[in-house]
Amino acid sequence: MNLIRVFTIANNGFKEVIRDRILYFIGFFALLLILAQRIIPEIAAGTHEKILLDFGIGAIAILSVIVAIFVGTALINKEIEKRTLLMLIPKPISRAELILGKHLGLTAVLAVTLSIMMTIYLAMLSLAEISYPTSALITAGVFLLIELALITAVSILFGVFTSSILATLLSFGVYLMGHFSEDLVELGKLSKNASIESLTTSLYLVLPNLSRLDLKNEAVYGLLPNSSELISHALYGLLYTALLLIISMMIFAQKEF
Repeated sequence: MNLIRVFTIANNGFKEVIRDRILYFIGFFALLLILAQRIIPEIAAGTHEKILLDFGIGAIAILSVIVAIFVGTALINKEIEKRTLLMLIPKPISRAELILGKHLGLTAVLAVTLSIMMTIYLAMLSLAEISYPTSALITAGVFLLIELALITAVSILFGVFTSSILATLLSFGVYLMGHFSEDLVELGKLSKNASIESLTTSLYLVLPNLSRLDLKNEAVYGLLPNSSELISHALYGLLYTALLLIISMMIFAQKEF
């Protein structure tokens, strides 16, 4: 694998996604914050500061996930539909390099978008004179980026062998179930049914446990796991992402056009 070619693909992918008006999401996010800052204090006097803290970082997460899934599932399909993939394959670019480059390019876009939205969010809190735990929120933002990289890998995996619509639905399903995978195990135990318990346990083992990367609720209170737990969670997210990319490369390598 040639890293120069990978970074070239990533750079082109970054520019392509930016050209797709992805940064309009930032304007939409800023508008949401302005509206929230005007409306929430009027309907939730006394608790509006906590609600604004939760709302802001929650909106960042939701908008970022939407970008990761909708763009990620179309990355490879778009190349196939436009027939540009047929021009890339004969060149000295391996399919593994294409997958990795596309993933890095979109992850870079998400990192830039997330950084800008987090800056707007913290600036809004400062202007509203709302106290907030800066380091905890920034740490939650870093782990959100790791989660987005994982979700992007999920989207690419589904995108290499299904249509964009089905891949989008499956990716959203993995995202939702990944956040409730621990609850699924408890639900299986409560059912007291061996088949259901076996199914929920299997889902827990196969699906990514995204709750390990979700630090939003703890961050707004300034409470985070200790350093060893944070490192463990980060490694989990990165290794799971790498595994998904390897599977995507293996599937894509067998695909004929």
